[in-house]
Amino acid sequence: MSEPGAPPTYRSGTQSVPASGAASTPQERAAALLFLQKLASEVSEGSIDLPCFPDVVIRISTALADPNTTADRVVTIVGAEPRLAARILQTANSAAFNTSGKPLTDLRSAITRLGHQMVHGTAMSYAMQQMKNETSLRSIVQPMTLLWNRSIAVASISRIVAGRTKVSADEAFLTGLLHGMGNLYIMARAATQGTGLGSEHSWLDLLSGWQASIGKAVLESWGFAEQMCDAVGEQADLDRRWKHEAGLADVLIASLVLADALKTPEPRGAVTEGINAFQTVRVAAEDCAAILAEAETQIRLVHEALAT
Repeated sequence: MSEPGAPPTYRSGTQSVPASGAASTPQERAAALLFLQKLASEVSEGSIDLPCFPDVVIRISTALADPNTTADRVVTIVGAEPRLAARILQTANSAAFNTSGKPLTDLRSAITRLGHQMVHGTAMSYAMQQMKNETSLRSIVQPMTLLWNRSIAVASISRIVAGRTKVSADEAFLTGLLHGMGNLYIMARAATQGTGLGSEHSWLDLLSGWQASIGKAVLESWGFAEQMCDAVGEQADLDRRWKHEAGLADVLIASLVLADALKTPEPRGAVTEGINAFQTVRVAAEDCAAILAEAETQIRLVHEALAT
């Protein structure tokens, strides 16, 4: 089990600097630190409590992360939650996936049509919607929406980048989709426990730097594969050493940088210099524009499919 420990740092240009929380008062920073220490202690001991997150989505996520999971197993898990099963049928019959115009009525065919990536995407979309509907989480609806949109972007880019390596595209997509689980966990716990961390923006700024280690601990507790947990935990390691063969962490690191570049005006590019993950995944600076253009199309299709 990983142990979230030392205070994090943020990368600023070519240097790492302590998470500042500059917009927060000393009292808010002190409250945030106490809250984080308690949360880090809990997750390091395997005590995971993500408020209002459907158990069925955890079961689906871990099943899809296991290459030995059969189609029958996925159908059984999804079928145990009628609302999620209905959502998956709707997505499979959406314009993005039902090009023939023939609607499906059985869950097995819907899951086969969607594939593992979109089944997991649909499950996570369902989970996020359930959380947004909870009164106790109303204060974090906007940051949850922003996190979900970024997760879709990172997942879509991760799939494209993985195609340049030997890393599984499905595994890369799933890792990208789950990379912000630590942020979701921190936000949900803070919102439901009345932590008194001050304004929304101040405590989100203070807590976000801890998300990688806490996210890793959450995924470990849920039984995800070691390489996926490690990738989530190492996502902020921009100084990661160059390797002859790319791993899941390299794909995720490069994809996160590329996702940030999507927010910039065209012509878009990404700052790859000094980030060894780009060399490891064989993505040069001149490749970034094409990857981002392809990613925009993929992101749009995913959003359209999950909007049913």
